[in-house]
Amino acid sequence: DLVGMVVDDIVVCGAEPLFLTDYIACGQVVPERVASIVKGIAQACVAAGCALAGGETAEHPGLLGPDEYDLAGAATGVVEADDLLGVDRVRAGDAVVAMASSGLHANGYSLVRAVLDRARWDLDRDVPEVGRTLGEELLEPTRIYAPACLALTRSERVDVHALAHVTGGGIGANLSRVLPPGATARMDRSTWSPQPVFGLLGSHGGVGQGELERTRNMGVGMVALVSRADADAAVDVLKQLGVTAWVAGETVAGDGTAELVGSYRR
Repeated sequence: DLVGMVVDDIVVCGAEPLFLTDYIACGQVVPERVASIVKGIAQACVAAGCALAGGETAEHPGLLGPDEYDLAGAATGVVEADDLLGVDRVRAGDAVVAMASSGLHANGYSLVRAVLDRARWDLDRDVPEVGRTLGEELLEPTRIYAPACLALTRSERVDVHALAHVTGGGIGANLSRVLPPGATARMDRSTWSPQPVFGLLGSHGGVGQGELERTRNMGVGMVALVSRADADAAVDVLKQLGVTAWVAGETVAGDGTAELVGSYRR
C-alpha cells in the first residue's frame, strides 16, 4: 500500500517512478518482522516498476509499543518538461475515464476502525456481502496504477491530458486538482457500482453517501482525462493491461470543480 500510494501520486504528472526510499519506525526491532516488511515493500516496487534504493530503520520504545510500527516512503520519478500532464492540457469536452479500485485502498482507516467498534464486528467475521472475512477484505492491497498509466500516456492511440489519483478527499477533491478554472468534470454514478464494502461502511457506521464520497474512493482509484475522440481507445488500452476502466463522464464549461451526478448502478 505504501508503494502504490507514492508511485501513483507522482505518475499523475506523467513521471516514471525510478526509485523509492523507506523509513520504518518501531517500538522494538524484531529482525524477522523488519525483514518481512522490507520484503513486501520490495515486491511492491517490482510491481510498480521502480527500485527500492534504501531506507532507514529506527527504534522508538518510548513512543511506540513493542509490536507497533510505522512506515513512510518517498518515490522519485522523472518526466520531460514537454510531457508534463496537468491543468494546462485539460479542456471542456474531454472524456473522463475511470479506473476501478481494488477496494478501500490505504486511506481513511480511522473511520473504518470507528465503524467496526460501533458495529462490534471481529476481523474473522464472515461477511456474505464481500464473500470473505472482514479481515481479508480490509487487507486487500491497494491497486498500483503507475505501469498502466505510463503505458496509457505513451500510447499512440490516446492523447492523455491529466491523471488524478483518488485518495483522501474522494473523487471530487482529487479530480478538482487537475481542472482549469473554466472546466467542470461531471461523472455519472450510474456508470459503475461501488464494491459492497462501501455500502457496509455506510449502513453499519451511520455514514451517509455524501460523507462516504468525501472520504472514500467509491470504487474509482484513478481517473484519466483524455481527448473525447480517444475515450474508447483509452478504455481498450487499460483493459489490455489488466485494469478495468470505463467512460464515466466528461468535462464541460464550469468553475474548476468536479461533481458526481445520478445514482450508483445496482
